[in-house]
Amino acid sequence: MTQIRTKKRDGRLEPIAIEKIHRVVQWAAEGLDDVSASQVELSAKIQFYDGIPTEDIHRILTKAAADLISEDAPGYQQLAARLAVFQLRKAAYAQFTPPTLYDHLKRMVRLGRYDASLLEQYSREAWDHLETVVEHHRDLELAYAGVTQFEGKYLVQDRSTGQVFETPQMAMMMICATLFIEEKDPVARLQWVEQFYQALSQGKISLPTPIMGGMRTPTRQFSSCVLIESGDSLASINATSAAIVDYVSQRAGIGINGGRIRGAGSPIRGGEAVHTGCIPFYKHFQTAVKSCSQGGIRGGAATLYYPLWHIEAQDLLVLKNNKGVEANRIRHLDYGVQLNRLMYERLQQGGNITLFSPGDVPDLYDAFFADQALFRVLYERYEQQEDLRKIVLKAEDLFMVLVQERANTGRIFIQNVDNCNDFGPFRAELAPIKQSNLCAEIALPTKPLQYPGDPEGEIALCTLLAFNLGALESLDELEHLARLAVRGLDNLLDYQNYPLEAAERSTMNRRPLGVGVINYAYYLAKNGMKYSDGSANDLTHRTFEAIQFYLMQASMELAKERGPCPLFGETKMSQGILPIDTYKKQVDRHHNQPLLLDWEGLRANILAHGVRNSTVSALMPSETSSQVANATNGIEPPRGLVSVKSSKDGIYRQVVPEINRLRDQYELLWDMPDNDGYLVLCALMQKFVDQAISANTNYDPGKFPDGRIPVKRLLRDLAYFYSLGGKTLYYQNTRDGQKEHSGAVESAPVEAMVIEDDGDCDGGGCKI
Repeated sequence: MTQIRTKKRDGRLEPIAIEKIHRVVQWAAEGLDDVSASQVELSAKIQFYDGIPTEDIHRILTKAAADLISEDAPGYQQLAARLAVFQLRKAAYAQFTPPTLYDHLKRMVRLGRYDASLLEQYSREAWDHLETVVEHHRDLELAYAGVTQFEGKYLVQDRSTGQVFETPQMAMMMICATLFIEEKDPVARLQWVEQFYQALSQGKISLPTPIMGGMRTPTRQFSSCVLIESGDSLASINATSAAIVDYVSQRAGIGINGGRIRGAGSPIRGGEAVHTGCIPFYKHFQTAVKSCSQGGIRGGAATLYYPLWHIEAQDLLVLKNNKGVEANRIRHLDYGVQLNRLMYERLQQGGNITLFSPGDVPDLYDAFFADQALFRVLYERYEQQEDLRKIVLKAEDLFMVLVQERANTGRIFIQNVDNCNDFGPFRAELAPIKQSNLCAEIALPTKPLQYPGDPEGEIALCTLLAFNLGALESLDELEHLARLAVRGLDNLLDYQNYPLEAAERSTMNRRPLGVGVINYAYYLAKNGMKYSDGSANDLTHRTFEAIQFYLMQASMELAKERGPCPLFGETKMSQGILPIDTYKKQVDRHHNQPLLLDWEGLRANILAHGVRNSTVSALMPSETSSQVANATNGIEPPRGLVSVKSSKDGIYRQVVPEINRLRDQYELLWDMPDNDGYLVLCALMQKFVDQAISANTNYDPGKFPDGRIPVKRLLRDLAYFYSLGGKTLYYQNTRDGQKEHSGAVESAPVEAMVIEDDGDCDGGGCKI
């Protein structure tokens, strides 16, 4: 080993400093159980070579520690994280000790990396105060997966060279200062910054990628989810495509409503031409989505929504599969198929579903979202109208294609549009929900842009945040956290820029927020509860009642201070109707715990003062941001006690929280006997959540005869979830040895060990 030399930054060769390496690894291992510093050194040394650059030595040490992370030795995730933070500080600051906030800020503004308003609107004294608040040692308490996510996705850096300019605590403090920069009272402002920083730094709350990666920089677009509805004209389709490009370039995930586009063969200009149908225009949208990466952090991604009764449904349902040819497949979008009660009834009664072109029946298309009784009348009338172009199919046959494509691709999502409107916060006759977003948890009104700059168009944005349930000491904490969340995100809506007037107008009028949760699986495990047996029903009901109550209370309090959102009158809340009034009462058959909080007092206050935000909650996926807090993903059960995560930044391991104490308490995904317990829990959450939930269905072929999942089971789960008031279904996961999120109704009992960051929501726009 003494013959090996290391190459310094200036090109000089020096003998490798083994003792220095030993000291660094010993420092990183201090106080950790079940780790061996010598094992890390030994694993690293066999990869050293003569002339190895200094930075490569540290990278190899970190990877050697990370490779030792296991169920039996979880402490290596802290050891690897400390080594990674050591290297981050050297790379960002050329020293281990971080500079002061003020000195760092001045440098970053000079380099054009931070927004200059942070220097202009905060005094030197304010930064000196915040210097006493920031806790840089918390970087060393992060798990390795968290440091990796920070470095790969969140820290301000030159992505062309890989040069990192900051460390996690520095980033978090700057984010918090930016969130409250417009607060008028300078004393109160510092208090808000300090409180939000403590909540963020201690992992009580989690922020989405657009905020973590962008807030503090000159880029001012932080809404995770963008919903764009297309009309049927060429001008509208082109305006939709242009809007997609604008928002994909600014870190957002996209939901597209393409359901209004008329079917192939429809006459144009009185028969002068024949319409090409949806597929060419959907390809046009796909090109727009993939035209640029999301702010250098993720590739563009979108989910496109259409109704099951669209005349092209047979061709649209198979767009994502691996059969067919390029001309009749569009594989780089995900799809959301829209259903309602009548569709399910036709299935259950063994009836037919009639397909129409929306252009032929525009009133039917509008009623599908705004008025279910009218939809039924019109649908049955048009079925009898002989001169109307239509296709009649057995409902069972059409649904069978739907569930098989959902199983085989894993990424055909479901939106129950009547549940979204009946059990949501908006008055459907004034502001119907006509689509969802990339990850199927957002339910906001949209209107198509009939042409670029259309003053009547409405693009919906939603800005996200999550509470870390595992970090709560009591549900009472949620009252304070809700005030922080609502105020901080509401500030952000005014601070950010809007590339399109249709998005700014909608956001300023409705001011929608989407607060969700992470670490639900750990929350259940530490309370000795499981997904599948009903033991978690009571705790889940209490928890989500508290979340929604305190969020709505915080929004009402903010309305007292700042005024209600301008379109408050388009919400059911303006009529005194709250989520506790509109939920699907079928849920009460599974769990009927009395409400514990003062909803009548809240109702009276909302009628008196309004709410600042038309929505406050949505349960999003969180595969990326949950890793920062070493938390489990959203509301999902973990696939294993140790998960191997894959992203463009590499492969790394994440261990569930408190593995040594709770390893027998966690209910793992493939240990659940079926989806029923999970879907009931989702329904209990949906009772309170005003938008929707990225709920998944999961199937293990090994639990069925001949290793095949019965189609009847897939259909039954769809109908069961609908009956509970479920609004949306996201992925279908099948335990089949393929990459996660691709499923099959075929057998293959081997679980995929690597969970890929597939570059959409969390690794993309609307996860957090």
